Amino acid sequence: MSPRKVVVCELLSLDGVAENPQPFFTEWDDAVDAANADWIAAQDAVILGRRSYEEWAGFWPGSEIEPFASFINTVPKYVATSTPLGSGWANARAIDGELVDFVRDLKDLPGGDIGVHASISVAQALLAAGVADELRLVVAPTVAGTGRRLLDGLPPVPLTPLHNVISPNGYLILDYRIG
Repeated sequence: MSPRKVVVCELLSLDGVAENPQPFFTEWDDAVDAANADWIAAQDAVILGRRSYEEWAGFWPGSEIEPFASFINTVPKYVATSTPLGSGWANARAIDGELVDFVRDLKDLPGGDIGVHASISVAQALLAAGVADELRLVVAPTVAGTGRRLLDGLPPVPLTPLHNVISPNGYLILDYRIG
């Protein structure tokens, strides 16, 4: 069995903004949907930050947006937080201890890929610590102008292209191996 990978999956504007991507992700197409389905098909665990967890726990349990709804509602979700989780979203639990140590230990267990979705601070911490193995991005053909950027404040991170596609609506679908 090959070792587990930590895969950071993010939606970005062309200027790197990852915060609140809904305004610049308005024209989904089949290529973006196919990339998303491929990414989650290999994942059997997800790491979320507290803010993303709270937002998603209020949305995804009642969503019919497939295949992501079925995936995120059933997959084990590990939440980086210092406070107990409030809502009872299925298969979610707070991470015990330090995030990077927890993820390193999780990588050593048998299983599929470990996804990091929507959680900018978590993604940045894992990228900076050298724990993330792949970076998968969908970049919208929009300049957001303001908002938190995924790659701000990171040390140099060498990337090797694995796959890239330009979707019919102009989204860049980019997959990189880190290191």
